[in-house]
Amino acid sequence: MITLFRNIKEDFLNVKRNDPALHSTFELFFNYPGLWAIVFYRVANSLYQRGLRFIPRFISAVGQFLTTVDIHPAATIGNRVFIDHGVGVVIGETAIIEDDVLIYQQVTLGGVSLSEGKRHPTVKKNSIIGAGAKVLGNITIGEHSRIGANSVVLKDVPPHSTAVGIPARVVRCDTGERKLRHDMLPDVDREIFHYLIKRIAVLEESLKTGDIKLMEKEDHELTEIYSTFIKSM
Repeated sequence: MITLFRNIKEDFLNVKRNDPALHSTFELFFNYPGLWAIVFYRVANSLYQRGLRFIPRFISAVGQFLTTVDIHPAATIGNRVFIDHGVGVVIGETAIIEDDVLIYQQVTLGGVSLSEGKRHPTVKKNSIIGAGAKVLGNITIGEHSRIGANSVVLKDVPPHSTAVGIPARVVRCDTGERKLRHDMLPDVDREIFHYLIKRIAVLEESLKTGDIKLMEKEDHELTEIYSTFIKSM
């Protein structure tokens, strides 16, 4: 019980330390459904670990009704996990979330099968899951990793990486920074599309002129540009 209250106290302090939108302690009690969803989870999980089943699920149902956040009481959530805004977040039964993870609204940590055993994601410490992201299956999001908004992640993400897109592609960062700038994420699909259009134009021009050397030169330049873009990510 002491551990339960200590974890809840740490959840409140975590918001006070890290959320610039918080202007008073009073706001914590009315404007942070994600925080209260964690509190409901802490209580339900404590009872679930003692072998109870109905009461924890009932507490979770009440928490879901009040916060619109659905967390299964059997999930494993570490310390200082913050669900920002909270609306529409779903965390499955076998999901594991380590310490200091930041989760935005509309995120799903879900499964892709109905089989028994581990079927939900593991999110390592200091990771950020962007708004609307779907992380599905028994996969691992490495520590200090970032998932871009509305991405659908179906494979493991290495530590210190950013995953973007549908399905998500992994971009190596290795900066260790905690910030996630959604406005600065690379648009991989757009760049590939432009590359293909330019390559087709080069081929059409070479067919008209019969200048193979020009085609080889321009094709080489396009490949270099594309390779530079990939490396820059």
